[in-house]
Amino acid sequence: MEINENLLKNIRKVEPYVPGEQPQNKVVKLNTNENPYPPAPGVQKALRELEYDRFRLYPDPTAKNLVDILAKYYHVGNDQVFVGVGSDDVLAMCFLTFFNSEKPVLFPDITYSFYKVWAGLYGIPYECPKLDGDFRIQREDYYRDNGGIIFPNPNAPTAIYEELEFIEDILRHNQDVIVIVDEAYIDFAGRSALELLAKYQNLIVVQTFSKARSMAGMRIGYAIGDPELVKCLNDVKYSFNSYTLNLPSLICGAEAVKDREYFEKVISEIVDTREWTKKELRGLGFEFPDAKANFIFAAHPDYNGEELFQALKRENIYVRHWNSERIGQYLRISIGTKEEMGILFDSLKRYISKQGDYNL
Repeated sequence: MEINENLLKNIRKVEPYVPGEQPQNKVVKLNTNENPYPPAPGVQKALRELEYDRFRLYPDPTAKNLVDILAKYYHVGNDQVFVGVGSDDVLAMCFLTFFNSEKPVLFPDITYSFYKVWAGLYGIPYECPKLDGDFRIQREDYYRDNGGIIFPNPNAPTAIYEELEFIEDILRHNQDVIVIVDEAYIDFAGRSALELLAKYQNLIVVQTFSKARSMAGMRIGYAIGDPELVKCLNDVKYSFNSYTLNLPSLICGAEAVKDREYFEKVISEIVDTREWTKKELRGLGFEFPDAKANFIFAAHPDYNGEELFQALKRENIYVRHWNSERIGQYLRISIGTKEEMGILFDSLKRYISKQGDYNL
């Protein structure tokens, strides 16, 4: 039965974000930038010891234990840390809280596609300055009048990292609006914009447990900024949902932060595998920007991106592909274990060999 059209007149309609596929069968999963290694051992121990009777109680709405541990880890005040259900929740709260001008928010044309979704959902005007031919942000494009700025560093899906001088230049030219640096992949890259917090009250840095800390399934994200800005975020959060983080996430998140040695070991392993993967992909003729995340944004000049994507999928190897202007030839390939990357290379070699251009 068709729905009454009168019911649809005042219903909000948006173009939703499309997440990467989550196949349930056994595959080589290199499509959603998950960490191929388990969380810190303390996380497993905390789950084993968690008393199930505690689930009848609401979790701490202030997330105090996790906030305190993050504040100590990053050498900031407790009142500078805001936590939420993954960085997506944190970023959505940031859009709702900080982007309320009639002027357009600025973010790149090739970037995390959720930004357009939140802007559309909340009725926020926006403009998307184009990346240059090398997929780099042009800082001068962000000198214009605007209602706020957001961009990832490293950018997604390009994996390009910009140095702190670049970030500071944008901040210096935009001190009357909020500038959000989305650092989901910073641990694989270089210095964090957190170093600039003391100089710029308008800076918000957002990070996540989903990538470097191997906890995508726990959904933990956080923002760090000026205490007054964090208070504004919390005011919006408490007006929206007081109990955002569940009990296991609060407990396990704290345990993950405590184990710095394990964290650094996993980061090192992924970076080493990434650098090896770059060499292997170049050897097969692929081209890509210099990747500083836990993924590589690669294209082959001789083969169609969609066809490569489908060929890999037929062999149960999942990477990410967008049928979008400017990037339709590219595949975003997450860094898995060395064994998983080896399976990917074997499949690519078979594909190229079938085209008659590779001698096995």
